[in-house]
Amino acid sequence: MFFVFTAYRLLPTALLCYHPAARTHLAKAPGAQLKRQPARHPDSMSRTLFTCCLLLTLFNAPSRPALIARAQAPNNNAPTLALKGLHAPVTIRRDERGIPHIEAANEADLYFAQGYATAQDRLWQMDLLRRTARGELAEVLGPLALDQDKQHRTYGFGALADQVAAQLAPAERVIVEAYAAGVNAYADSLDAKSLPPEFQILQYRPRPWRPADSIIIGKIFAEALSTTWPADLARSLLSDLPADKRALLLAEYTPLDLVVVGNDVFIEKKATTHTRAAIPQAVPTQARLFAELARVMATTESSLTRVGLYLPDHAASNNWVITGGRTATGKPLLANDPHLPPSAPSIWHLVHLTAPGINVAGVTAPGGVGVIIGHNEQCAWGMTNLGPDVQDLYLEKFSTDGKTYMTPQGPRPVELRHEEIKVRKGFTDNSTDTVTLDVPVTRHGPIILNKDGARYALRWTALDPHALEFRALYKLNRAHNWNEFRAALSDYTGPTQNFVYVDTAGHIGYYGAGMIPIRKSGDGSVPYAGETDEGEWTGYIPFDELPHVTDPFSGLIVTANQRVVGRSYPYFLTHQWAAPYRARRIYDLLQAKNVKITTDDLRAIQGDVGSIGGETFAHKAAEVLTPVAETAGDAQLRADVLALASWDGHVTADSRVAPWVAEMRRAFAQRMLAALLGAERAKQFTWSNDFYIEHLITERPADWLPKEFKDYGALLRACYDDARAALTKRLGADETQWTWGRYAQARFPHPLAAVPFIGQQFVVAPFPQNGSGSIVGATPNVGASVSMRFIADPSDWDKTQQGIALGESGLPTSPHWTDQLADWRAVTTHVFPFSKQAVAAATKEMLTLTPAP
Repeated sequence: MFFVFTAYRLLPTALLCYHPAARTHLAKAPGAQLKRQPARHPDSMSRTLFTCCLLLTLFNAPSRPALIARAQAPNNNAPTLALKGLHAPVTIRRDERGIPHIEAANEADLYFAQGYATAQDRLWQMDLLRRTARGELAEVLGPLALDQDKQHRTYGFGALADQVAAQLAPAERVIVEAYAAGVNAYADSLDAKSLPPEFQILQYRPRPWRPADSIIIGKIFAEALSTTWPADLARSLLSDLPADKRALLLAEYTPLDLVVVGNDVFIEKKATTHTRAAIPQAVPTQARLFAELARVMATTESSLTRVGLYLPDHAASNNWVITGGRTATGKPLLANDPHLPPSAPSIWHLVHLTAPGINVAGVTAPGGVGVIIGHNEQCAWGMTNLGPDVQDLYLEKFSTDGKTYMTPQGPRPVELRHEEIKVRKGFTDNSTDTVTLDVPVTRHGPIILNKDGARYALRWTALDPHALEFRALYKLNRAHNWNEFRAALSDYTGPTQNFVYVDTAGHIGYYGAGMIPIRKSGDGSVPYAGETDEGEWTGYIPFDELPHVTDPFSGLIVTANQRVVGRSYPYFLTHQWAAPYRARRIYDLLQAKNVKITTDDLRAIQGDVGSIGGETFAHKAAEVLTPVAETAGDAQLRADVLALASWDGHVTADSRVAPWVAEMRRAFAQRMLAALLGAERAKQFTWSNDFYIEHLITERPADWLPKEFKDYGALLRACYDDARAALTKRLGADETQWTWGRYAQARFPHPLAAVPFIGQQFVVAPFPQNGSGSIVGATPNVGASVSMRFIADPSDWDKTQQGIALGESGLPTSPHWTDQLADWRAVTTHVFPFSKQAVAAATKEMLTLTPAP
């Protein structure tokens, strides 16, 4: 204890020389002693890091600069730098937001410079993303990350990316190798004091970037955007429910649906069935299976939350396009705002790339080559997640010794993929232990879940060795018209997206592009029996038959993860769509415009906080509770019910009704689910479409009413009491402080922000947010999860607006760490200069990279 206490007392002195914040605090403290702050509650990783810092302070004097956690910039701000690997000079101009506008004489140099500029801004984030995807976090974070590494080693992303990289066409290889060379040129220029602070804190250097590392970035996005297998297993475990109740709970169709392709005139399809896997029916066995599923999902959540990519229902984003006939400029307009978990730094990086044959601007993921969402000189495109079912589970029948499994042709040997995971011994010791993992792989894929002898194999489009997201994006960045755009998308093999499109010729369009499997039988919505061939994939939906439309008569296309195809569409996509609230709200706001639409109108819709689901719930709850309040003579209840009845559904930071709706809606759903599923299953149930809540409170069917209540009035009164207790616990007894802004705080976490003292530099102070995700009934502006906003104006690309939540830089000391946050909060997205003249006028810094002699 004396050792720990002494270390704690010495830490402020050690920080004096290195941490300006500590220096200021100490200077102000009486007697030049650092005041102890109220205790915080860091997680276990943070406590370990804190211990590490104490030990370094006492015994590792040469490492003390790591406690600064503030990178000292190398001499790379000179007007000209000579670098090996370039063929001709490249200019990098940075505007007032620090966005790099890169101009090169050839493609190889262009992507070299993109790699260089991205590494300048986001080197540690790039390393974090690739380590996460490869299952190499434990090498730097220690045993706490071991389960996450095991999960990604089970997927086999690392070996897959290496395999894909080895198969690149020569032209593709030149580009990704040039990008990697640019990253490494910047990383090699850094010494121990100029490395990004995270490397200094964790005491390691990044290894060289490789082409496969850029490829693997696409795989972790695929994990975030297309993981559906937990829903397949959960659905199978709900097979004991009555069919009508299961159909409502797992709603696929709603009256608010806004389809983009086809219609809901029912066309009978040929029914296909398959032999379902024999799911254990014994309650203890089911409970253990549910518990194991919950553990796996919790591991996924921890891993993807750290990198800003955790999407529990893979539902994220809004986009829409409007024909020029309905706009003030006479040219079409496009809007897009992807919804991804908030993180510091942002998951997006803005960039403008110019070379012969290409002039494209937009956002990309750190480590990704080219532009993912943006525009060139002729067209613009945006993306939301379509979310088809591209994962199937197979309950394999293994032999008792586990060495073979059954197929229709008889037993087949189990392939064992041997993995070796390096695990850091301690934060003061960079040496590692090695943990081995043997991953069983069947003809369908790796065994992803193994409990009580039940082994589930996973087949997934992202594990297809021919899936290469970069190829389509390369062509997309150069598309000049709809036909070239379509041709580019025909090569797209990433997580299936709703692509929307506008061009300078006045066209608008939509394409649902990606690899969507066709099954021999069934739809893969529950696990298959692995010993049969009934679940085999016979191919993918042909590209020409994927959902698409150009220049629709309505002049408007809206997608927000809702069901985009009518029942007339001939192929199965998924049963799991997002609730249609955002899409319907956007559509209604656009349709209500009786004047020509402008970019200001689109920006207002991106900031809209109207909740269709929340308003419906509030009004129906008030309808039920009004007689209850009158009978009880409860003045407080009467006042609260009146507030619910008069609420306009706007989830603003100062709303005092929105927290009530959130908690009452949550309590109503939990009580309904507990009555139907039992308490334990109700806690674990999740589904992307929560329309059943509004249906139940509107229709109030007697067979859904929990048996402990005589009517829905009694149920809603209990939900009201639940909400009051929850709000009191969360926000305190003073009801005047029960506002949405206090209830829902926007937070942008950094993986090391919780580390005492040295983590403070990464903290982005939380603030009241406007808008909501699904807890109230999703609004177009979902609050902190709006990761980027984009409004493309083909009438003048220099009027296009695009911005991210925080800033371009991942360095807390940079002026571009959070310089976009004020505009993000106000939904006043900046224009993104594009023309040569506009870029020149906007330039604040310029760097020329030249070939080294």
